Parts: sequence; structure tokens; C-alpha cells
Amino acid sequence: MTTPLMISVAGIRGIVGESLTPPVVARFAAAFAGVLPPGPVVVGRDARRSGPLVHRAVAAGLMGAGRDVVDLGLATTPTTQVAVEHLRAAGGVILTASHNPAPWNALKFLSSRGEFLGPDEGAAVRARYEAGEERWQPFDRLGSESQEARALDWHLEQVLGLEFIDRATIRQRSLRVVVDGCSSVGGFAVPRLLRELGVDVVELDCIPDGNFTRELEPLAEHLGALCRKVVESGADFGVALDPDADRAAFVDHAGTPLGEEYTVALGTSVVLRKRSGPVVTNLSTSRILDAVCAQAGVPLHRTPVGEAHVVAEMRRRGAVAGGEGNGGMIVPAAHYGRDGLVAAALVCHAVAASGRRLRELADELPPR
Repeated sequence: MTTPLMISVAGIRGIVGESLTPPVVARFAAAFAGVLPPGPVVVGRDARRSGPLVHRAVAAGLMGAGRDVVDLGLATTPTTQVAVEHLRAAGGVILTASHNPAPWNALKFLSSRGEFLGPDEGAAVRARYEAGEERWQPFDRLGSESQEARALDWHLEQVLGLEFIDRATIRQRSLRVVVDGCSSVGGFAVPRLLRELGVDVVELDCIPDGNFTRELEPLAEHLGALCRKVVESGADFGVALDPDADRAAFVDHAGTPLGEEYTVALGTSVVLRKRSGPVVTNLSTSRILDAVCAQAGVPLHRTPVGEAHVVAEMRRRGAVAGGEGNGGMIVPAAHYGRDGLVAAALVCHAVAASGRRLRELADELPPR
């Protein structure tokens, strides 16, 4: 039985060769092109083995609709979001099925602000696709494709420039961190970030070949190899990414997972020590974040589940931090999107600045 194509506000996902086929991908990409303002479209992808095929179909749809395509190649979701902003592009497409298994892939659509589409924008794309309103262009109005290799540089510049991260303090602590890159794009992006912070990095599944060796969601029960590697290497802690590196989860020095809920709580506590202001999360995030905000004397606002809802409320409230309890940290000073690199840098700062172990910092957070 064929798994049906899943269509949401942010885009589409399905099993490659079943519901997610090249014609479907090209038509959806063309429909997306039809609702954007003028300008090029940025495309980045995770390391799934179906990525090159899906990219070619997306590029064909966009160029056939008259759009120039900026190909980032392998890139994290937050890197792609930053690139859309940096290039002042009309929008972006991220090719990743996130934590879904290897047979799956997906198109996630970004607005010109590098943010996931809201309900109205997503509905417009779907309506255009279902009505068959792709506007294919003649040969002399087709788009072109170019490659862009600097996107990760732009992303790292944003993260390393955050006022909440003291590079000298981190370097002085001489941390050793194991990075579980999930055989995808976090496997080259996060080690590079940490090495620029002066961290001794031990790599685990950091070759971005899409040959996944664990369940893709960075839940505690999926991190056995990381836990063992942390202990074997005598690391201060470990960090696990999902395939597109917008989520991060941590393991302490004893090889015990903290749980995804601690990512936003720890990161937010670092931000609030430097800058006071509102925090936003979704309704499914545990109350540990309520306690962190109460202790800091700042309001916490909750939204329906979904990054687009959280980001919209963060903009409305002027939030200084936020995210989702699945390990998705958002710091607007970097960009409005979940970011595993931001989370890793904030936790490195927390451990280095305190002079204590990660487990101690987690245990000192206010109770849920």
C-alpha cells in the first residue's frame, strides 16, 4: 500500500518513488515559485541518498517557472535559512525529511525572511498545485542555476558573533565534545563551529553520506553509540543532531542523556543572563522552561506546536529566546529559526563559563 503524500503548511513530504516522485516535486516547486516575490530561490539539502534526485526535480520546477536557483548543496536547515536572508532571496527550499526514516524526503518552503511559511502562504502554494496553476515559462524566460559555497561561513559568523558566547572563555576551558552528526550535514557544520571555539572535537557518524546508523530523532533511547563514545573518549559531553541539524540533544560526561527538553532550557538560561526579555515556546514543551523564565523574572508565552507559530509570536513579543522542547533552540540575534549550532555553542559557553559539568548545570535548573 502506497503511503500518501503528506501536505502541510510548511511543505510536502513522502516516500521517494511512491508519493514523492519527480513530477510531484517539480510541480510543487513551480507552484511555490508562483507565490513568491521577484528574485532567486535558495535550495539546500541534507545528506539523504535521495537528495540529488529531489534537488534536480526542485531545480527543474523552479527554473521552469522562471526562477534562478542558488544551490547550496549539502547544508543544514539553519544554514539555508541564513543564506536566504543574506542573499535577499525571494525564498528558499530545504530538502530534508528531518527525523523521518531514510526512504522519506521532503520539501520545506521558506519565505523571503528565511522563515517557514505561515498558514496563508502555505495554503496559497497548495491551492496553486491542486489547481494545476504552474506557470511554465518559454525557453527564453527560463531560470538559471548557480552554486554558492559560502553559506556555512555566513551562518558561523552569525553564531560566533552572538553576545551570549564568550569565545575566549570556551577556548580557555579546553573542552572535549563528541559530535554525533547523524551521517548528515550536522556532521561537518557542528565540528567546524566547535573547533573555531577552541573545542577538541571527537567525531561520530560525521561523514555526510546518508548511511544512517541510528534512529534519526535525537531521543535518549537512540543515543547509545554517543553515550559510549563520550565515556570512551573522556569527553566533557556529547551532542547529537538530527539529519538537518535544527535540533540538538546532549549527553553528560558519564554517558547519560539529558533529554531534549533541556536544550532550550539550558540555552535560554544562558541568553537571559546577558539579556532580559520575553521567551516563547510551544504548548508541548515541558514546564521546566516556565521555571527558568520565572527565576529570571521574564514572561514565557506559549503557542500551538510548529516552528512557524513560535517564530511569529517571537517577532510579535520581541522575544530574546525561544524554541521547542524537541531540542530546537531559537535565538533571534542569530536568526529566526531552530538551530542546532546555536544550541551547541550556548551549551559550550554554559559549561566553560561555570567551570562545572553539564550534568550539574542541568540538575541546577529549576524543577519542572
